[in-house]
Order: sequence, then C-alpha cells, then structure tokens
Amino acid sequence: MNKYTIDDIQIGLKESFSVIISDRMMDSFREMTGDINPLHTDSDFAKDKNYPDKVVYGMLTSSFLSTLAGVYLPGEKSLIREVEVKMKKPVFVGDELTVCGEVTEVKSEYKIFEMKVEILNQKGDKVLRGKMQMGVLD
Repeated sequence: MNKYTIDDIQIGLKESFSVIISDRMMDSFREMTGDINPLHTDSDFAKDKNYPDKVVYGMLTSSFLSTLAGVYLPGEKSLIREVEVKMKKPVFVGDELTVCGEVTEVKSEYKIFEMKVEILNQKGDKVLRGKMQMGVLD
C-alpha cells in the first residue's frame, strides 16, 4: 500500500494495477447488490442480445477505482471526494483489466488533487474512462 502525502503528489504522477475478473467476483457483487438483471446472470440471455457471454456489472468494473485510490494513489491517506465515469465497452468474466490513474491537477492548500482514470482490457481497449477528485488525509 502506498502512503503518498499531498507533498508527494505531482501532476503527471501515475499508478496502475491489473486484475482478472472472476465468476466469484460476479457472484459476490450480485449477492451484495441484489442486481439479478439477466444480462449479468444468464449467458443465453446475453447471447440473445448479441454479447458473447454475460456482461460484467459496470459498477463492479468501476469499483476497482476504489482500489486505485485506497491502495495506489494516494493509498493509505486517500479520501475519495468525487468520481465521474463512462463505461465505454463491455467487460466479461476472464478479462484482465488494467486500472490506471494519472494526476492532472493538485491543490496543495486544500489537500486535494484530481486524476484522470481509465481501465483497459487485455486487448488494450478502453472499457472505462473518467476522473476522480481525491482528498489526502494528514
């Protein structure tokens, strides 16, 4: 876990990590949220809608932004203040996602910074893009 302070945060600072989406993640997300939409739970339904298989919950994909902030940038001292995302392409079980963040603005006096975020699949396709505003705790 990183322990960046606001003084460590500079424009252009980048962090990233990778994760492989599993059936267990899908099951846990469904159990937690109660979202039983067949697009996410029924392969035949998804195939009937022209997807190769069940589509991973967009909010499950987005949830890895919490890991980006809480473990990588800034890490231990993170406080997520705002998140804005756009899901660009579907994600499927077995996809390897690379979650990336890059600092674009720093307001040291307020102990906040902004970063652009994106998530890429194993093919390099951007499946999510957005921005986050982060607070950095003392």
